[in-house]
Amino acid sequence: MKNTATSQKTPYKVKVEKDKIYFWCACGLSQKQPFCDGAHKKEGKFKSLKYLATESNEKYFCGCKMTKHPPFCDGSHSKP
Repeated sequence: MKNTATSQKTPYKVKVEKDKIYFWCACGLSQKQPFCDGAHKKEGKFKSLKYLATESNEKYFCGCKMTKHPPFCDGSHSKP
């Protein structure tokens, strides 16, 4: 299900830690972007996306929520 809420149009650059689990916000309502804070539960139609970091590095998590490769940015924010 596509989201209509956008937290920001550009990606979030995040340092992730190996073997740590992250829950990416798919609804755009979380106050802890780009990660889930449970705000989607009010809407009832979105779920966060679980991501397990396989190495410690920087990742670009989607902010526009329109990516075709969640939870990561694929440049959808720059397409008309």
